[in-house]
Amino acid sequence: MDILHTLKQLDTELFLFFNSKHNAFFDAVMYWFSHKFFWIPLYAFFLFLAYRFYGKKVWLIVLAAALAVLLADQISTQAFKHVFLRYRPCHNLLLQSKIHLNGNCGGMYGFISSHAANTFAIAMFLFLILKPYLKKYMWLLFVWAALVSYSRIYNGVHYPADIAVGAIVGMAIGIAVFKLFQFANKKIKHE
Repeated sequence: MDILHTLKQLDTELFLFFNSKHNAFFDAVMYWFSHKFFWIPLYAFFLFLAYRFYGKKVWLIVLAAALAVLLADQISTQAFKHVFLRYRPCHNLLLQSKIHLNGNCGGMYGFISSHAANTFAIAMFLFLILKPYLKKYMWLLFVWAALVSYSRIYNGVHYPADIAVGAIVGMAIGIAVFKLFQFANKKIKHE
C-alpha cells in the first residue's frame, strides 16, 4: 500500500468520524456557519476596528482584505480544485450513503476548501493588522476560521485534508497580502 493511498484512507476515516457527530441543533448552527452572509455583522465589526485604529487608511485595509479573499478563492479553485480533481465526499459515489449531508453539496471537486482558504486568509491578514492594538483577543480570529472550516466537514462537503491545506494556503496568502499592505502603507506615508 503506498503512502498516498494510506493518507487518503485516513482522511476518509477522519471525515466519516467527524461527519457522523451530528444532531438537529448543530445541523442548524453548522449550516449557518458555512453561509457567507451570516458573518456580515462580524465583518462590519472588523471594519469598525480597522477604522478606529487606522482612520482614513481603512480604504487600504478593505482593498487588501478584498485582495486576500480574491487570491484565496481563485488559487483554491484554479491551482487546486481544477488541477487535483478530487471529488467532494458528497459527490463520491462510494461514500454518499455513509455521510450526513447538511445542505447543498456544492461543486464537483473539493481539494482545497475555498471556505478554509478564504477565512484563514482574512483571519491571518486581520491578525497581523490588528495585533498591535488587540493582542489579547486576536486568537479568536483563528477560532472563527476553524469553526467555519469545521462546518464544511460537518456539512459533508469537505475532507479534513481539504480544510488543512486550505487553511495553510489561506494563511500564506494572508501573510503575503499583509506584506503588500505594509509596502503600500509606507509608500502612502512618504507621499
